[in-house]
Amino acid sequence: MNRYIAYCGLNCEVCEAYKATVDNDDALRARVAARWSALNGVQITPEMINCVGCRMDGAKTPFCESLCPIRQCALQRGVQTCGSCGEVRACKTAEMILGNNGDARRNLGLDE
Repeated sequence: MNRYIAYCGLNCEVCEAYKATVDNDDALRARVAARWSALNGVQITPEMINCVGCRMDGAKTPFCESLCPIRQCALQRGVQTCGSCGEVRACKTAEMILGNNGDARRNLGLDE
């Protein structure tokens, strides 16, 4: 499996935080911080927009690092991704992403 597929099945390589980090693009960081602040009703600064991927060692956004319930669950269970968890099809936590994202389901092999 692509190592940039997050625990939830999202592709980190298409995430703007990832792109801003690997390209060291401060203008993109500022745009993403402003958009995510407005969407989430919290203050997100450009300095928080650093992430090398959910399952990779290194920088993560504050949400991905410690607030994402899907990532926290996967780490606690020691699974490679939610797709390798026997409870994924009935999981209310994973449903937050998998319930409305066909690409994530396909990335985890759940639509086969």
